[in-house]
Amino acid sequence: MSKDLMSKILQLFWRYLGLIATALTIAFFAIPQPAYAHHAIGGKTPVNLFEGFLSGLAHPVIGLDHLAFVVAIGLLAVGQRRGALIPAGFVVAAMLGTVIHVFQIDLPAAEVAIAVSVIIFGAMLVWRDRPHWLITLGLGAIAGLFHGYAYGEAIIGAQMFPLFAYLLGFTLIQYGVALVAFLVGNLALQKSANSSPAWLRLSGLAICAIGVVFLTSSVMG
Repeated sequence: MSKDLMSKILQLFWRYLGLIATALTIAFFAIPQPAYAHHAIGGKTPVNLFEGFLSGLAHPVIGLDHLAFVVAIGLLAVGQRRGALIPAGFVVAAMLGTVIHVFQIDLPAAEVAIAVSVIIFGAMLVWRDRPHWLITLGLGAIAGLFHGYAYGEAIIGAQMFPLFAYLLGFTLIQYGVALVAFLVGNLALQKSANSSPAWLRLSGLAICAIGVVFLTSSVMG
């Protein structure tokens, strides 16, 4: 990391310390929640289409680490030539990750990997020079496996129809949130002369802060 980049990150950090502190506080109070708080039916395994779909819709939104990543990947797609494909790759990989969990294939340290993915994608937003969209797509797909694996915990033991509804629910909500971030970001970028405006880098700092809190929680147990 160059000295200029580090200097800019520090400047943004001190300028927007209040917002970062707010993000840290929200994340701090979010992480003590038990696992069942990440979906809408209180830890109960979905038994029908409606419960499966509702649980799928809720899980990526209630889980702040998941939500932060989905917003980050949508914002990283802003200004990219094939930007809409980046979150699409993530949600497809997330479905695969859930299937991996359902078939009881182990992905070690999933919660740590999820927190690290939030930090990395937040840092990519801070970095002025964006990687090629294929690199972002590949990293997003890898992250999607771990996020989807975590989603799978809520559907273990469910029958086929609730499982399909769950997959549909979290796929739609994730792509929808990412697409909104992508479209709003593109509209804002069109009004800015800067290809990496301060609001985009500020969003990255806040997302990094959330990732750091969840990583600390995962490592310290």
